Amino acid sequence: MIQILAISGSLRDASSNTALLRSAIGLASEGVKITLYEGLGNLPHFNPDLEAREIFPVKDIRTQLEISDGVLISSPEYAHGIPGVLKNALDWVVGSGELYRNPVALINASPRAIHAQASLREILLTMDARIINEASVTVPLSSNQIDENSILSDSELSSILHKAIVSFVSAIKIIAKQAL
Repeated sequence: MIQILAISGSLRDASSNTALLRSAIGLASEGVKITLYEGLGNLPHFNPDLEAREIFPVKDIRTQLEISDGVLISSPEYAHGIPGVLKNALDWVVGSGELYRNPVALINASPRAIHAQASLREILLTMDARIINEASVTVPLSSNQIDENSILSDSELSSILHKAIVSFVSAIKIIAKQAL
């Protein structure tokens, strides 16, 4: 079973980025489990002085990343960057290394959100994550008011997302074989 952790950079209930990730869960093939991480808003502000402490939300994200074979991230763009809550989550795992050499795919919900994608890519490369370019796609949503069912019922959108997931799973399998 391939385990993928999906992280939305948005805390909004009606987030199009979260809808994309929920759609990915629905499009996953047999033998692939995509789990949506829902603890982003529970993480305390990053403070290096707290890294050695057993803080449940921090331990939770680290554990979920550690047991995952890959990470799927979809994030909005705020003021030409990634949301602070996503950067905060990434800061909590820089020193502990759960993303080190792990496959990551970036799903973008808007063709206009290029600055956040570039920033996220730079952060992940600095953390030494393996960004899988062929699985990192822009799914051009017509609105930020779109939901999971709308994405799944749109053949073009669901096809783009499905192909990205298939590419991601393929890359994860190749990386796993190379590690043996």
